[in-house]
Amino acid sequence: MYIDTLLLSLSLLIIISILISRFTKNIGVPVLLLFIGVGMLAGSEGPGGIEFDDPRVAQSVGIIALILILFSGGLDTKWKYVRPSIKSAISLSTLGVFITTFSIGIFVYYVFKLPFLVSLLFGAVVSSTDAAAVFSILSFRNLNLKGEVKPLLELESGSNDPMAVFLTISIIQLITIQETSYFSLALFFIIQMGLGFLIGAIGGRLTVFLINKLKFPIDGFYMVFALACAFLIYGLAAALHGSGFLAIYVAGIIVSNNEIVHKKMLFRFFDGLAWLAQIGMFISLGLLVFPSKIEAIMPTGIIISLFLIFIARPLGVFISLSKSQFNFKEKLLVSWVGLRGAVPIILATFPLLHGIKKADWIFNVVFFIVLTSALIQGWTIPWIAKLLKLDAPPENKFSSPIEFSSTNQLNMKLLNLSVLDKAPIVKKSLVEIEPLKGSLVVMISRRGDYFVPSGGTVLEQGDIIQVLTPNEKITELKDYFKEEKKV
Repeated sequence: MYIDTLLLSLSLLIIISILISRFTKNIGVPVLLLFIGVGMLAGSEGPGGIEFDDPRVAQSVGIIALILILFSGGLDTKWKYVRPSIKSAISLSTLGVFITTFSIGIFVYYVFKLPFLVSLLFGAVVSSTDAAAVFSILSFRNLNLKGEVKPLLELESGSNDPMAVFLTISIIQLITIQETSYFSLALFFIIQMGLGFLIGAIGGRLTVFLINKLKFPIDGFYMVFALACAFLIYGLAAALHGSGFLAIYVAGIIVSNNEIVHKKMLFRFFDGLAWLAQIGMFISLGLLVFPSKIEAIMPTGIIISLFLIFIARPLGVFISLSKSQFNFKEKLLVSWVGLRGAVPIILATFPLLHGIKKADWIFNVVFFIVLTSALIQGWTIPWIAKLLKLDAPPENKFSSPIEFSSTNQLNMKLLNLSVLDKAPIVKKSLVEIEPLKGSLVVMISRRGDYFVPSGGTVLEQGDIIQVLTPNEKITELKDYFKEEKKV
C-alpha cells in the first residue's frame, strides 16, 4: 500500500500548492516560497509528518525537474528577442558567477573563519541565479521591463547554471582529491561548456528534423518523442562529461526558433511539465529541510544574504557588464533580480553526498539564503522596476480559443497580428487591406471579446486579428502589420 499512500500524498501536495498560488497571486507572494512552504509544512517537523531525509533522492528529483524547466525556458526564448543581449548574458553567466563565487568565499573565510576551500565551495553553491525562480517571477507576475533587461535576465538565468555546477564540482575535487591540478580543471571547463553547447545545438536541430519528418499515427506521440529527445540530449551530454544543463537549454532555444509541426501543442505540453517540475522540486526540497536547524543559523544566514544581495551580486553584475550598453539603472535592476532558488539548494546536496566538512552548515545556510532572496528580492522586483522607471506595460498576450496545428502537408499557418496605435489600417475595413487577399481572417479579438468578422468589419486600434494564410504570404503580412503577437 506504500505506492497508494505516496500517490495520495503527492497529489494532495500538488493540488494544495496550485490552489494557494492561485489565491495569493494578487498579493505578489513568490510561488517559490509557497511551494517550499508546503513542503516544509508537510515534512517531519510540520503538521504533515512526512519523514524524508535523503539528499540523493532530492538531488535526483531536482536534476530531472531542471531538465524540464530549462528545456521549457529554451522553448520560451525567442532568438531575435534575446540576440542583442547574448554577449552580456555570457559575461554574466561566466565572469559574473566567478566574481560572485570568490567575493562570497573571501567574505565567509574572513568573517566566519571557515577553511578557504570550504568557503569558496559555499560561494560556488550560491553563485548562480535560478532559472526556475526568474522564469516563474517574470511569467507568473506578467512582469514586463523596458529595453533589453528582460531578455538579459532570462538568458542569464537559463545559462549560468553550468558555470556554478562546474565551480562546485571543481572545488569539491580540490578538497577531496589532493592531486587535482588547475590545468585539469581548466580542461574540464572547456570540455564541459564546449560539449554541452555542441550536443545541445546538434540535438536541437536533429529533434526539429525528426519531428517534421516522422509521421506518427497518434498526435500524442509528438509530445512523448520531444520529451524523450530532451532527456536524451541531457543524458548524452552528461555521459560525455559535457554540461547537460547547457545542452538542454541550447536545444530548447533551437527547437523554439524553428518551424515544427504541432508547435503550439508542444509548447503547452512542456509549459505544463515545467510547472509540475517546479512544484515537485520545491516541495521535495522543502521536505528535506528541518526548520529547527534553519532557526539556529538565522543570524549567519541574514549576514551572508545581505552581503550577497547588496555587495556580491552587484559587484559581479557591474564588473561583467562594464563594457555593455546597459546604463546604471539597468545594471541596478539586473543586480536586484539575482534570485536564488532550487539550483543552489540542489548544489548544496553535493557536499552532503561527498562528506565535505561543514556540509550540513552549507546546506542550511544556502536554504535560508534562498528564502530571504525570494522574500526580499522576489517580492519587491515590480516595485524596484517601477522605482527605477524601467517597468513597462504588461504584454498583451492573445489566448486564442482556436487550436490549429500546421503540418508538412498543409501549406498554411495561423497568425496573430496586432493593429498598432496610429497604424494606417485603423478605421479601414478588411476588404480594403490588399495584403489580406488570399488569406482567411478567422477571428478578431477586441478589448477581450472575440468575434468572427465579415469583409466590411472596420479595424480598430488594439485589435488582434487571427489570419489563416499560405506560407508564402507570412513574411508579407508580418512586415505589413509590423508585429506578431504571441499565441
